[in-house]
Amino acid sequence: MHDKPEKQRVVLAIEYDGQGLCGWQRQKNAPSVQAHLEEALAHIEGESVLCVAAGRTDAGVHAEAMAVHADVDAARFTRSPGAYTHGLNSLLPEQVRMVGVRAVSADFHARFDCRERAYRYRIWNRSTASALSRWRHWWMPRSLNLEHMREAAGYMLGRHDFSAFRASGCQANSAVRELRQLDVERQGHTVMVYFRADAFLYHMVRNIVGSLVEVGLGNWPPEKMAELMSMKDRRQAARTAPAHGLYFTNAVYDDFSSRDLINNH
Repeated sequence: MHDKPEKQRVVLAIEYDGQGLCGWQRQKNAPSVQAHLEEALAHIEGESVLCVAAGRTDAGVHAEAMAVHADVDAARFTRSPGAYTHGLNSLLPEQVRMVGVRAVSADFHARFDCRERAYRYRIWNRSTASALSRWRHWWMPRSLNLEHMREAAGYMLGRHDFSAFRASGCQANSAVRELRQLDVERQGHTVMVYFRADAFLYHMVRNIVGSLVEVGLGNWPPEKMAELMSMKDRRQAARTAPAHGLYFTNAVYDDFSSRDLINNH
C-alpha cells in the first residue's frame, strides 16, 4: 500500500471572462469557473480537488485576480510552480486563466482569511453603444454628472447597515459592512466606480451602482443616498446594475493580495 503524497496548499490568482459562465460556483446544468478549475486540477492531480474562492461572483461577472485556494501534490508543485501554471492553463478554457500562484500554510482559507475585497464597475457613457465590448460594461447613453455621484458616494463611506442595497437572496447574518473606498472616475467614454470593503453583501455593488446612476442622471439628489441608508429598505433603492459591468479586482490578506501574485511577464 502506497502512502498518499504530501499536499501543499496553494492560493491561485484567477482571471476570467464571465460571459457564458454561471458565475464562480459550480452548478448542475451550466458551466462555472469552479467546475472548470476543479476539473483541470483533477486531471493534473489524478484525484478530485476542491477549490475555494475569496468571493462567489454571479453569472456574467468578470475577475482580474480572484483568490482561490486548493491542495495539490507538494512535490509536483515545488519542482516548478511555473510549469504547474502552464500545465493548468493548457487544460482550462480560454476565458479562464491562472495568472499567479503562491504556496501558503495548510490552514489558509481564501474566503475566511480575506481582510478586504475590491471591485470595479464599468459604465459606457456615450450616446452610441460600443460594438467592441458589449458584455464588458453597462451602456448608459445619457450624460452622467460625476460630481453629484461622488457627493452621493460620500454618504456611504465607513461602517454602515447596507440593508437598502442587499438582495433578497442574501444569506449574510448581518448587513453591516465597512465600505473603505467608493470612487467615481471618468476615463474617456468609460465611467469607473471603484469599491473596497471588508466584505460585500449579495448584489451590494451592483445595487449601489444602480442608485448612483439615478443620482448621476439627475433623477435623485445626492443626499438621497443618505436617506436610503437610513430607510434600510431595498425596495426604495434603484434597479440592480447589470452583471457584465462588474469586475472582481483584488483580495487582500495579512501579508499579500491576489493582485500581488499576478505574473509580470
